[in-house]
Amino acid sequence: MKNGGSEPAKKKKERKLLSKRYILIGVLGIFLITTGILSAYMIHIYNHELPAIDKLYNIEPSLVTRIYARDGSVIQKYFAEQRHLVTFDRIPQHTVDALLSAEDKNFYNHWGISSRDLGRAILKNVMHGFGSQGASTITQQLARMLFLNRDISIGRKIKEALTAIKIERLYSKNEILEMYLNQYDFGNRSFGIFEAAKNYFNKDVEQLTIEESALLAGLIQAPYGYSPIRHPEKALNRRNTILSLMAENEKITPEQTDSLKQIPIELDLSSRPEYYGQYFSEYVRQYLVDTYGDSAVYSGGLSVYTTLNPYIQKVAEDAIQEQTELIQARIDSTYTPEHPHFDEYAVEYYDEEGDSIAYRHRQIQAASIVLENATGDILAMVGGKDFGESKFNRTVQSLLQPGSAFKPFVYTAAIDNGYSPCMQMWDTPVVYTIPGAKEWRPHNFDNKFDGKMSMREGFYRSRNLIAIKLLNMVQPQQAIFYAKKMGITTRLSPDLSLAIGTSEVRMIDLAQAYSVFPNGGVKVRPRFIYKVVDRYGNILEENTESQKEEVLRPQTAYIMVDLMKSVMDEQRGTGHGARWRGFHREAGGKTGTSDNFADNWFSGYTPQITSTVWVGFDVKLSIGRNQTGAKNGLPIWTKIMIAAHENIPGDTPEAHFQEPEGIRYAHVCYDSGELATDKCANVGREIFTEKTLPKKYCHIHPSAGVFTEQDDKDFNIEQPDTTDDGIQNW
Repeated sequence: MKNGGSEPAKKKKERKLLSKRYILIGVLGIFLITTGILSAYMIHIYNHELPAIDKLYNIEPSLVTRIYARDGSVIQKYFAEQRHLVTFDRIPQHTVDALLSAEDKNFYNHWGISSRDLGRAILKNVMHGFGSQGASTITQQLARMLFLNRDISIGRKIKEALTAIKIERLYSKNEILEMYLNQYDFGNRSFGIFEAAKNYFNKDVEQLTIEESALLAGLIQAPYGYSPIRHPEKALNRRNTILSLMAENEKITPEQTDSLKQIPIELDLSSRPEYYGQYFSEYVRQYLVDTYGDSAVYSGGLSVYTTLNPYIQKVAEDAIQEQTELIQARIDSTYTPEHPHFDEYAVEYYDEEGDSIAYRHRQIQAASIVLENATGDILAMVGGKDFGESKFNRTVQSLLQPGSAFKPFVYTAAIDNGYSPCMQMWDTPVVYTIPGAKEWRPHNFDNKFDGKMSMREGFYRSRNLIAIKLLNMVQPQQAIFYAKKMGITTRLSPDLSLAIGTSEVRMIDLAQAYSVFPNGGVKVRPRFIYKVVDRYGNILEENTESQKEEVLRPQTAYIMVDLMKSVMDEQRGTGHGARWRGFHREAGGKTGTSDNFADNWFSGYTPQITSTVWVGFDVKLSIGRNQTGAKNGLPIWTKIMIAAHENIPGDTPEAHFQEPEGIRYAHVCYDSGELATDKCANVGREIFTEKTLPKKYCHIHPSAGVFTEQDDKDFNIEQPDTTDDGIQNW
C-alpha cells in the first residue's frame, strides 16, 4: 500500500515539472518571438537613423592639422579636437587591462551589447527612472562618440545598441579598442590616448606605467570630475579603485595593487611650445579654409608644408619688437597729457561699467616680409608687433602710402624709355597747376633745393623734385604701367604726386615688385605652401614650380639694380646706414617716408633675398618730426638681412648680381652728362645700354685728353645715419 501510494505521487510530481518546463519553454519562445518582432520593429523604425555601412567602414576621428616650417618643425596646429592616432600595437597591455577593468570586463565575450548588464540596467531604469543606469559596453560608447550623442532617451539607447552590433560585425575587438582609445576625450584638451599621455605625463603612449594607465582609465567615467589637475584627491581614489578592479580581474597581483596604490600621482604639465610666425600661420589658415573648408582644416588632419624659415622669422620678430619698443618709449615720453597734441596720440579706455579709467598711447606698429628671389618663397612674415594684441596682418591687409619707396617705378619707366643715370636734372622749385585744385608747390624733405645734379644723385639722395620732374617727363601713366607689370595690384592715381608715393600699396606687392630687379626683370609670384597632404598621405596640392613672368628687359632691371646700389654705397645715400650697421653684401634698396612722417619704409635686396619693412601707426598719424624710413625701417631691415644671409646653405658673401648682355660702361662728367675728358673733375663710371651710351665728350671741359680711370675709393662704413634726403642724424 505504501509503495503503491507513492508511485502516483511521483508521477504527478514529474508531470508538474514537465508542465513547468513546457510553460518555461513557451514563455521563452514567446519572449524570443516578441524580442525578434520588437527588434525587427526597432530596426525598421530606427534603421534610417543609423550610420550607413560605408560610413562604418570609414570611421575618421577628428585630427589635428599641422603647419610645418621649411626645416620640418611644427609652427602651428589647428584643430577642433587635437588628436594623434596610434595603432593598437603601440598601446601597452596594462593600459588595455585598466580600460576593460574600468568599463567593460566582458568586452572580448559579448557581441556589442551585454544582455545581462542591459537587463539589469532596464530594471533599474524602470524602478528609479530612465538614466539611472547606463550599461553601455565599450562598443556602445564608441558608437555614441562617433555617430550619436549623449541625449538620455530610450531611442538613443536603442540606436546605440544597434550601431554597436553593426560595429562588432565590421571590426575586430582590437580594432574597436584602438578606435575607442584614439577617440575618447580624457579632459585637459586630451583627445585620444596619445594626447592624454603627452598632456598629463609628457611621455609617449608606450611609456605609460600601470598606475598612469589606471589614472587615465579612471577619467573615462568623468574626465573633469576626476581630473588630477582640478580634483587630485578624487583622481587618486578613482585610480586606486581601478587598480583594485584590475586585481579582481587577475590582471595584476594583490601585492602589485597594494604597492601601486602607495605611489602618488605625478603629473608633468609642461606648457605648450611657444609658437612663432603666427601672422604667417594665420595667412596659411585663411587660404586652407577658403580652399578646403573648415572641416578639413579643423578635423581633417592635414599636413601643410610651408616656405617659412624659422631662424629668419624669429630674427624678424625680435628686430621689430626691439625697434617698436624704442619708438614707443619716445612717443610715450613726448606726448604727455600736457602736450597740445596728446589727444591724437592717446586712446581712452573704459571699464565694464562704462566709466573712463585711463588713457593709453596709440601703439606703433611695424611689419616685414622676406622673399627668396629665385623662387618667390616667403621666408618670413611679421604682420605686426604682437599677434595676441592685433591679428590684423599689415603685410597683406593694409593699404599704405609708400612715399619715396615708389620712386624706383618712376625711374624704371625712364630707364626703359631711353633715359640714362647720368642725365642732368635740376633740383629747383616748381609750381604745377592742377585743374580744379590749388597750385601744387612740391618740396624736398629738408625744404632745400640743391640745383643741378645727375638723375643718379637725385635717386640715391631721394630728392623729391627730381622724381617729380622725371615723372612729368615720362608721364604718370607710364610709371603706373611698369608698377602694375611688376606686381602692384592697388589703384594708382595718375598724377604727379605719384612720384612721391601718395597712392597706397600693399607690402607684399611692393616686395614682389622689388624682387623683379635682382631677378633680371622676372616677376616671381610669392609662394608660401609647398605641399598639402591629407590624413591618408594623399597629396591635395603641390607647388613644385614657381610662377614666373618676364616683365622687364634684363638690361633695364640691371641698370636699376646699379642705381639702387648707390642708395646703399654712396655716403649720402639714404640706405648707407646699413653699411655702418654691419651689412656689407652687394645690395640695392630704397627708403620711403610718406607725408608728415606717417609711414616709414625700407625695401631692398641682394642677389638672393628681398625684404621690405614698414613702420607706422594703423591710423594716418605722424611718427614724429624727422622720423624717416632710414631712421626706423632700415635698422630692422639690416638685422633681418644679416640673419637671412647667415642662413643660406652654401652661400658666400661674394654673390653678385648677374650682368646681362648689352650693358656698357663709360666714365662721364656729371657736370655735362657726357664722356669725361682729362679736364673734368666731377667724374664717375656710369652704366648704359648700347643705345644710351654717350657719343660726345664733355663740352664744358673740352680737351684732347681722355679721362684716365683712377682707383675706386671704398666707402667709409663709420658714418652717421642718413635721412631720406641726406640729412645726417648722429
